[in-house]
Amino acid sequence: MSDDRNRLGFLQPATQFPPKIGLRSPAAPLLLAAVTDQSFFPTSEILGARGDQQSAFHERAADTRTRRFGRQVFLRGVVEVSNYCRENCSYCGMRRDNRQLSRFRAQFNQLAELLIQFRPASITDLNIQTGEDPVVIRELVLPLVELLRRETPLGVSVCLGTLNKSLYRELRSAGASIYIIKFEIADPRLYTRMRAPGTFRERVEHIRLLAHSGWNVSSGFIAGLPDQTDADLLANFALARELPLDGCSVSPFIPGDETPLSGAPTADIDLTLNCMAALRLMRPDWVIPAVSALNLAEPGCGYGRGLRTGANLVTINLTPSELRGDYLLYKRDRFIMTEERILSAISAEGLIPSKQSLAGFYQQRKIDRLLSRSRTVEAAAV
Repeated sequence: MSDDRNRLGFLQPATQFPPKIGLRSPAAPLLLAAVTDQSFFPTSEILGARGDQQSAFHERAADTRTRRFGRQVFLRGVVEVSNYCRENCSYCGMRRDNRQLSRFRAQFNQLAELLIQFRPASITDLNIQTGEDPVVIRELVLPLVELLRRETPLGVSVCLGTLNKSLYRELRSAGASIYIIKFEIADPRLYTRMRAPGTFRERVEHIRLLAHSGWNVSSGFIAGLPDQTDADLLANFALARELPLDGCSVSPFIPGDETPLSGAPTADIDLTLNCMAALRLMRPDWVIPAVSALNLAEPGCGYGRGLRTGANLVTINLTPSELRGDYLLYKRDRFIMTEERILSAISAEGLIPSKQSLAGFYQQRKIDRLLSRSRTVEAAAV
């Protein structure tokens, strides 16, 4: 399997993490300050906020999103095309040691008909997601990306794990422009204990490689893992801030069926939401998704609460129903975010679906930045 990986060897200097501070300390006065610039960095007191201070914190994060993005939320579809995986993450049901899982690779014709003829009218982007399965890239993902770019106006993102440089180039040439690759856990020791994908060093190297190769990169981490300390959690923010990202997610730990951690407690939803709000205040310009796992951590209202913390991306699941149960990230009994549920959640929070695709937004932002730099250089030369 190591032949499938591209080991690069150009890690940046080690990130300096903030000291550990107990989550049960009194809430910090910083919660009441105007913390909407990139000098903001959360403390454990902030991540432990509850009650009125938490409400004020979340409101400030939502206001920051509105100032930067307006009331518009990006609406993306996702199709899960393979549950084969070469990795063995302790927290994921698709881990290679799960011999009880029925493995699948979706059929091209089935997905082509679904996405060309029957996709929801509200989506502007599509994410193609797999387990770490290099085989399915050439068999299905590359032809599907080419078809989508040729036959639809959709922006295309992919979430495929670590590949080699050649496959990254082919995916870009086919028309994908956004790569989702979560670093999962920022502490290298915990990363190893949880058997997260590959190695910590490799994961970070590939995030940097993708960004330097022209991809818009979104990453993310897990809150509330077993044995995760305050310092471990804060390390995720420090690493995210150092990486060349356009977006970042926070997923609550959900004890997955058929994993070694199936008996562990579910993450505290309030901790997860506070992490989302902190990301928004730390980086007002990031695209931050409300992940479907929020509704597993707090059934019925977790997703809406995620939108209230400053999230500005939502995802409709388009995986064929006969395959969904075996795409086992968490539970076999999945909570599927349909178009109806998504639009209802957006409307309930006073938000509206974006007419612009996420891929188009990123492209326009690149153009605007280039024009701004050009004007700066011209002004300096006068």
